[in-house]
Amino acid sequence: MPVQPKLLAISDLHVAYADNREIVEGYRPETDDDWLLVAGDVGEIVEDIEWTLRLLASRFRKVVWAPGNHELWTPKEDSVQLRGQARYEHLVELCRGLGVVTPEDPYPIWEGEGGPVTVVPLFLLYDYTFRMPRFSTKEASLANAYDVGVVCTDEFFLHPDPYPTRDAWCAARLDVTLRRLAERERPELPTVFVNHFPLVRAVTDILRHPEFAQWCGTVHTADWHVRFNSAAVVYGHLHIPRVNWFDGVRFEEVSLGYPREWGARGAPPRGPRQILPTVDGARVG
Repeated sequence: MPVQPKLLAISDLHVAYADNREIVEGYRPETDDDWLLVAGDVGEIVEDIEWTLRLLASRFRKVVWAPGNHELWTPKEDSVQLRGQARYEHLVELCRGLGVVTPEDPYPIWEGEGGPVTVVPLFLLYDYTFRMPRFSTKEASLANAYDVGVVCTDEFFLHPDPYPTRDAWCAARLDVTLRRLAERERPELPTVFVNHFPLVRAVTDILRHPEFAQWCGTVHTADWHVRFNSAAVVYGHLHIPRVNWFDGVRFEEVSLGYPREWGARGAPPRGPRQILPTVDGARVG
């Protein structure tokens, strides 16, 4: 019996680490028609991002990329010193040159088993609304994070230019994305969302440091999986690969993570996760 094409997903490749780069070099499709969803944090340096996406695009039928926070950093050692929106646009053009689908391109439709579904890569960022409940404002939440020493590196390297703040950029991205979703080619089809950051606050409850949740998403996407009839939601960022279910929809965290994280689990890191067709025994969203 022939092997069916698969819709696969991975995130948080962090190829600046030699061990991770070696793992990524081993990623290969099972069939000539497998797609790969890459949910952000490929790396920080544009050269590393290009190397990775070029490699994956040469192997998989289609690669779909959604940016993470690390791609949007502007490290001093990067030859590309663009910031904020300009950096994102540079990465979009890089992807287009490689044939990689971005959040700015027409949403592709997966026609394989489990489909048809519209695959929707998202770029939404975060707006500090995933903060701990006892803090009523972003300012109070950030002050507490600095006090306890749990501060995301984005505060130093992820510049929102030309927006005044990252949360203002997030608000703009929400507006743009909602317009694009309203205009998608076949609105009757289920969606598979691909976003670096989780769409619901509840998945961050597992974090060892709850102060970090404020850099993990926005409450404004809490109902998107219902509103847009999701067959599955793919995300990363937390480096805690697992499956959650909300309203009958599968939320799959697909990160590779840092070598110190996957190395401590006592087993080789899993490769890309199968999103569709649904694995035997899994509930269908």
